[in-house]
Amino acid sequence: MNPSTGRMMNRVKDIYLFIREKGTVSTQELVDEFEMTQRTIQRDLNILLYNQLVKSPSRGKWRVTNKKVKVS
Repeated sequence: MNPSTGRMMNRVKDIYLFIREKGTVSTQELVDEFEMTQRTIQRDLNILLYNQLVKSPSRGKWRVTNKKVKVS
């Protein structure tokens, strides 16, 4: 795995863990917390959404799903 892919995977994992810890968060909260652009955060959320790890109960709000995840 190349270094940029590794950084991206770590960032996606951190975003997932942050959402899991906080409950429901907004996209803007993620932008502020991770100091990334909204586009980067949205791209990472799309990865989590594709893998059914997060859902958006209302526009711009995110929470984790009940899907079992082993975090290492």
